[in-house]
Amino acid sequence: MILRIYLDAEGHIGHGKIELLENIRSCGSISAAGRAMNMSYRHAWVLVDQMNRACGCAVVEAQEDGKHGGGAKLTLFGASLIARYRKIERLVGDATHKELLALSAEIGP
Repeated sequence: MILRIYLDAEGHIGHGKIELLENIRSCGSISAAGRAMNMSYRHAWVLVDQMNRACGCAVVEAQEDGKHGGGAKLTLFGASLIARYRKIERLVGDATHKELLALSAEIGP
């Protein structure tokens, strides 16, 4: 199941943006996270900016790394956003499982 949560008329959080945040957490940079998802740095940066604006606070912050130039890390809110999204995703999946199975059976092979 792919879940999209609309925060307002223009902003939403969905699977792709959450996956980007998870990749930023594991890769330590927006550019590396974008590469892991076969997207440009520019596109990844735009998605992060959209999340920042939709949520009204930063989900990612710059991280100084001395000689290697730096990177990015999740803010506390960014980490919380991932956890809450994944929990909502599980709850929605559990709540709709029976009806989705019935619909699938009606649609057929």
